[in-house]
Amino acid sequence: MGQPIKTVVTMGVAAVLLAGTVSPAAAQSPRATPLPRAASPEAVGFSTARLKRLDDAMAAAVGTKVAGMTTLLARHGKVVEVKTYGEQSPGKPMTRDAIFRIYSMTKPVTGVAMMILFEEGKWKLDDPVTDYIPEFKTLQVVTGVDAQGRPTFEPMRRPPTMREVMSHTAGFAYGLNPANPGDKMFAEKAPLQAAGLTQMIQRMSETPLLFQPGERWSYSAAVDVQGYLVEKLSGMPFGQFLQQRIFAPLKMVDTGFSVPGDKAGRIAAVYEVNAQTGKLAPMAARNGNPLPDVTRPPSLESGGGGLQSTLDDYARFAQMIANKGELDGVRILSPATVELMQTNVVPKSVLAKPTFFPSFNETVGFGLDVMVVMDPREAGRLEGKGTMSWEGAAGTWFWADPANDVIFVGLVQNFAYTGPRGFDPITRPLVYQALVDPAK
Repeated sequence: MGQPIKTVVTMGVAAVLLAGTVSPAAAQSPRATPLPRAASPEAVGFSTARLKRLDDAMAAAVGTKVAGMTTLLARHGKVVEVKTYGEQSPGKPMTRDAIFRIYSMTKPVTGVAMMILFEEGKWKLDDPVTDYIPEFKTLQVVTGVDAQGRPTFEPMRRPPTMREVMSHTAGFAYGLNPANPGDKMFAEKAPLQAAGLTQMIQRMSETPLLFQPGERWSYSAAVDVQGYLVEKLSGMPFGQFLQQRIFAPLKMVDTGFSVPGDKAGRIAAVYEVNAQTGKLAPMAARNGNPLPDVTRPPSLESGGGGLQSTLDDYARFAQMIANKGELDGVRILSPATVELMQTNVVPKSVLAKPTFFPSFNETVGFGLDVMVVMDPREAGRLEGKGTMSWEGAAGTWFWADPANDVIFVGLVQNFAYTGPRGFDPITRPLVYQALVDPAK
């Protein structure tokens, strides 16, 4: 990668850099609409001196853990600080408008699409999913393997409800555990490599559930199922629905399932540690497969992990959530609907069981397509009650805290730094230790 770049680009400098690098073609594209800037961190309750702890921690990770990073912190809808660190791609400094593969941060967007249709009366939380996907009526549940190592099954006692589909308690697989025969069959059927959402559903109908609906929490392809549901219930292609009902109204001009050619130069490279040199280098393939070319429309618009986005675009989405469904006079959801999303729907008996990721308990649970902090102090956390969040496989992370009216978005591209190894557990306490006057 060469010498790591650890410069921090402020908003003003970033604007100069961008002005000097925009091509005539790119200048014709719609421009991003950043959230307004706070007069100072202190004006919205933050301490400038204490925020330096956050900045130092992020800068220290660049060049060792990740090649580059961009972060945004806002309160009351106003940006407290924006930072860019390191490289966007080899030899190119990170810019504020860099486009990132956000992977599973697509999931909350899909959840909002589902709740738009919920508000329109198209479905109810306790409806069986088979009311809308009859192909799932014959789903089996894997129970283990027989003496010959062949999978064993039992009938599904009841179909998963829509509530369970939106909370990873339906029983769907994701191919994450090869030792599990259900996950192994999911990987073999490869529904997420299907030619479109209809074929994906057909392949999933031939793949068993990992457990009886409602009995456990397991991260799954359920949100891709929701993408199909949005398409079926709305009568329009999934990506078109997102564009018309979420992205265009929120002025998210750089978010979609592919990146137009005039914006390709803004795509942030995915990095990994090179096994031979021990240094960060661009990743060419993952699990033996080349990374998808995000400049080409995908064969399947993945509601679970297919979007590309930018810092300012996703900040607008997060601020809409923190605002209980509205931004700049445009209402996407009602306040009650956002409150429904941020309410834990996983039974206590399920929260008490070990899960693949993350580890939930009675203080931290899962709402509708978002993780939810139910009792932050009991959980040993500093954020507000009802804080919603999720991460992406390549290390992106965000949270929206309506109680404190705080949002945070962080974007990196390294698969090694997500979940417990990611930056979310680091940044949350560093942000809130700097919120010294929350009454402001």
